[in-house]
Amino acid sequence: MKKIILITLASLPAFVFAQANKYTIEGSLGNYDSPAKIYIQYRVDKKVKTDSVMLKKGKFQFSGTVEGDPLYANLMFNAKGNGMNYADYKSVYLENGIITVTGDTLLSKAKIAGTKTNDDNVRYDAGLKPIYDAYDALEAKKKAATPEQQKSDAFDRENNKAEKAIEKQEAETNKQFIKENPASYISLVALEGYAYAADYVDIAPLYDGLSAALKQTDAGKKFGERLPKLKAVALGAAAPEFAEADTSGKMVSLSSFRGKYVLVDFWASWCGPCRAENPNVVKAFNHYKGQKFTILGVSLDRPGAKAKWLAAIHKDGLNWTQVSDLNYWDSKVAGLYAVRGIPQNFLIDPNGKIIAKNLRGDDLEDKLEELFGKI
Repeated sequence: MKKIILITLASLPAFVFAQANKYTIEGSLGNYDSPAKIYIQYRVDKKVKTDSVMLKKGKFQFSGTVEGDPLYANLMFNAKGNGMNYADYKSVYLENGIITVTGDTLLSKAKIAGTKTNDDNVRYDAGLKPIYDAYDALEAKKKAATPEQQKSDAFDRENNKAEKAIEKQEAETNKQFIKENPASYISLVALEGYAYAADYVDIAPLYDGLSAALKQTDAGKKFGERLPKLKAVALGAAAPEFAEADTSGKMVSLSSFRGKYVLVDFWASWCGPCRAENPNVVKAFNHYKGQKFTILGVSLDRPGAKAKWLAAIHKDGLNWTQVSDLNYWDSKVAGLYAVRGIPQNFLIDPNGKIIAKNLRGDDLEDKLEELFGKI
């Protein structure tokens, strides 16, 4: 699009995004009748909203309005109609227009169409399907392994290598979709996924390449506001200083670890992937704690959940300094470090500079071996 287009015209799509939009979901799922129900669940202003409708000869309908951006929602099917069934669900984006959902016996296999964001999401999911299949195959391989294989370091390294290859493919798929669809709301979704493990130097150009209208959506603005924080924790940057209370209530500052390599490790007792990753972190800590290396755990546990936090520390053997303000996703330190997903970590050198991030599996030990030599 040429730059000479009038500003008023260029800003029109942003205005359209900001309208109160009426959506209608017209669905068809087999030939189900009462008591079968379809449930819808979504989040508005941090509050979960839920509704349901009875199926009549397989037909169902939802309608309502959404303010601003397309709104992510989950549809769930229960043939008995006695509660939400998270085993059979389909995701949709609520936005202006008629959204069609067409399926046979499983809602999860239904086809979604009818509005731009949902059509774009179908294309996006199709591109990710080989990646999801690869993850499923890897998980099946792990479960099928014998107990002896599961305890093998060689088996772990092989799986970690395979997982990293899949993660790289996922990142490239997200990157390609964003570049090819600079005006699609789904590109912001893809950018969120890409940004989890990428560095600022890779993230910023992708955001800059988005359309002006997309940047003016609520999600686009919020991501733009995060960019300075992502820059502040980029590789080579000085790690932002913070002080937080430890398990006994004593304030601990990041700068108190100056002179050592310190891994700032974001996790939580409720986070399954974090708990699964903890044995790798424990192994690396026990191997290199005699060197100038330590760990500072930062928990995103919920308000009032200190007992669960302490229990997880004890159960997982996390024998290093742990801090938390017990504010869940409103954690001040997580916000300072632009953390939007866990587990996530930052390796900081003795001078306070960030030298690595997202070191999981064997990556942490490999990096420490690079720094301290084989021990």
